[in-house]
Amino acid sequence: MRTVILAGGLGSRLAEETVVKPKPMVEIGGWPMLWHIMQIYSANGFNDFVIACGYKGNIIKEYFYNYVHNNNDMVINLQTGQTQVLERRTPPWNIHLIDTGAVTQTGGRIKRCKPWLSETFMMTYGDGVGDIDIKKLVAFHKKSGKLATLTAVRPPARFGGLSFEGDNITNFSEKPQIGEGWINGGYMVLEPEVLDYIEADETIWERGPLERLAKERQLVAYRHEGFWQPMDTLREKQMLEQMWTENRAPWKKW
Repeated sequence: MRTVILAGGLGSRLAEETVVKPKPMVEIGGWPMLWHIMQIYSANGFNDFVIACGYKGNIIKEYFYNYVHNNNDMVINLQTGQTQVLERRTPPWNIHLIDTGAVTQTGGRIKRCKPWLSETFMMTYGDGVGDIDIKKLVAFHKKSGKLATLTAVRPPARFGGLSFEGDNITNFSEKPQIGEGWINGGYMVLEPEVLDYIEADETIWERGPLERLAKERQLVAYRHEGFWQPMDTLREKQMLEQMWTENRAPWKKW
């Protein structure tokens, strides 16, 4: 089953990083966010990807084109120009890198990937990680019999949570998940028929198509109670970086 990853947005709230690279290429622990997301799927046995490139998409293409050389020990003979990879430490990924336009909206990016999406496929955004069981998500979708399934998550709080007894703090939790409400966390499973709900490049997936699917009762939610965190701001990027550096990244399952 293929996975579409939307990797073409500007990431304006991370301008410190995205002025020189697309948002999914912002690094956490020395690895692009896109790599982290692909590892989540790969750890669940899904290794076929369609990357919807846009803003500075050449950087994504160059990264994967040079992946083997940049992440393995090598021998290079400067006289003959021959190279030899000594130990191949690479994930078993098959990657389609598709140019979906610099200003195309989310729905339009999905639609442009249509030639590679003839069967049930997955889709997510290039800026969020979680300890989501992808196999259970897929099984839930198949059992529902609907056209679309999205992963519903508890939105993370902006600040740490405190519990009191009088003036004494009895509990402190850093960045807790909010106990009320659910939001779209990405990590969707979709049938090819959903592509007919997308009209053009200007179509925003989260508005017209998802709203229509919901009205037609063709959209179901897979509720994920575990960890989920987007990387929308520099503060969130630093938080994810700290989790990775301290070896307590909940999304790392490989």
